[in-house]
Amino acid sequence: MAAAGWPLSSLADLLPASLSLTLFLASLVVVLVLGAAAVFFEHIRTIGCSHSLERTAVSAAFFEDPNSLNKVPCPSIYDPAEKYISLIIPAYNEEHRLPEALTETLNYLKQRSSAEKSFTYEVLIVDDGSTDQTSKVAFEFVRRHKIDNVRVLLLGRNHGKGEAVRKGMLHSRGELLLMLDADGATKVTDLEKLEDQVHALAKKDKSSPAASASSSQRLSDVEIAVFGSRAHLEKQALATRKWYRNFLMKGFHMVVLLTAGPGIKDTQCGFKMFTRAAARKLFTNIRLKRWCFDVELVYLCKHLRIPMDEVCVNWTEIPGSKVRMTSILHMVFELLLIKNVGCVNLYAIS
Repeated sequence: MAAAGWPLSSLADLLPASLSLTLFLASLVVVLVLGAAAVFFEHIRTIGCSHSLERTAVSAAFFEDPNSLNKVPCPSIYDPAEKYISLIIPAYNEEHRLPEALTETLNYLKQRSSAEKSFTYEVLIVDDGSTDQTSKVAFEFVRRHKIDNVRVLLLGRNHGKGEAVRKGMLHSRGELLLMLDADGATKVTDLEKLEDQVHALAKKDKSSPAASASSSQRLSDVEIAVFGSRAHLEKQALATRKWYRNFLMKGFHMVVLLTAGPGIKDTQCGFKMFTRAAARKLFTNIRLKRWCFDVELVYLCKHLRIPMDEVCVNWTEIPGSKVRMTSILHMVFELLLIKNVGCVNLYAIS
């Protein structure tokens, strides 16, 4: 009982000097870690706010016509659709991989357009501040296929894949909008799988009691997102990748699950299709500019109640990936942004 009344200084005297030093250092470390965490999350909140402010308006921009040298005003996602489908290709230093992928893509689109008169298309290449000849390669395709079918949007400096896709989506003309990578890892013909699923979900939406009063609803007015998936190829990928890459990716997938929740197995496949109405909501609200914008799309779909589905696609690994070990750390940072930034009302869409 007497010990309970001892002053703290007396208790400290009874502890070994080494233990007292250890406790002092441990306390100091805890204080420093908590302080650093507070600064870190405040920095995250600041970045999130600035991202949100940047996306409040669709900026005016122009496409350059290399044939006539005229400037063509960029359309807005708020305008009525003028094409059946828009393909948005973000490109950063892709002068070597882009030509083959674009040739295959445009050959398919031209053949299908000839067979189906209602199949009108555009390909929008978004040059994300490339330092090589990507823009030159892209403009060659504009010259060959005309600016009504192929357009190049120059961002001036590198922003990140998410921002490149966002800008492309906001300046597209399609009822359906498809984002696909510049490396051609997924065959363009697989867009038909996503397209069929969009139509199936749209038909289901129109048959619902809530939609019965507006049977004239167009495809572009229905909110739907369909994601291409490589989840069926996971076992093959695990067998061919280095052990540390598998470890990192498994950890990343776990963090994604905690962030966006279940529902989509493969958030990172660069092959995703949206109806115009869904793209308008998603890409005027998305805040992440780099790797994890895909995860944020899933997160937004859930919170904005946009129906989404996942469809298996063919995929081939193409040399020249931009993902590095440091990219994983950046991805984790962006996932923290999704969960911790709440500085604006993301879901108030005008």
